[in-house]
Amino acid sequence: MKIKNILVSQPKPIDFEKSPYGDLARKHKINIDFHKFIKIEGISAKDFRKDRVSILEHTAVILTSRNAVDHFFRMAKEMRAEVPDSMKYFCISESTAFYLQKYVQYRKRKIFHGRQNFADLINTIKKHRAEKFLLPCSDIHKTSIPILLEGNEIAFSKAIIYKTVASNLSKVDILKYDMLIFFSPSGVASLFKSFPEYIQNGTLIAAFGPTTSKAVTSAGLNLNVAAPTKTSPSMTMAIDEYIQKENKKKSK
Repeated sequence: MKIKNILVSQPKPIDFEKSPYGDLARKHKINIDFHKFIKIEGISAKDFRKDRVSILEHTAVILTSRNAVDHFFRMAKEMRAEVPDSMKYFCISESTAFYLQKYVQYRKRKIFHGRQNFADLINTIKKHRAEKFLLPCSDIHKTSIPILLEGNEIAFSKAIIYKTVASNLSKVDILKYDMLIFFSPSGVASLFKSFPEYIQNGTLIAAFGPTTSKAVTSAGLNLNVAAPTKTSPSMTMAIDEYIQKENKKKSK
């Protein structure tokens, strides 16, 4: 099957031409479109109160994404809770830590970060056991994070302050595409919410991460391209590798 059109279930890169997707499109002369399959919506202060979680009863915040940062400060504002200067921030990565500058004065002694994964950050958190941690998160979140905190006997409260909802895909000509690329189980669910009768037929499916791959197969779809792998750590590399293998088969 010759791949002509690919749909990526994420926003288009700011500079597509200089992105790995731009390189992929030029290399194989294919069209790549982007459309967000999911979107983030904030939980209202009214709904947040139902969980009986008080922001100011905590001395430290664990931030696993920019969405967590934005919605933590949004909720604090809506709850009229003035976050004290003494609050400590534990961020999953350096980029998330720097993003905090949007809301607070950056002070290294109060802001800590890992190297992109929570297993690394937990070692820093363990050095601050005396703190009472708040974990702002989505209604759909990695259960491994609370489990890791509990396993290390860290005192924390989980605060659901935003949710992941399906985008309206009704205007997308889904049958036009030879390949669909997913990055989360929510993206797969969104496909079937907009197209309940969707049948894969010959469309190729690519998925990033084991949970996304599982969601694809659980939905009754055939998974054709999975990433990351040892040879293809990124989605674009995995697709490039797949196309090259298919081209070699045809040339034999």
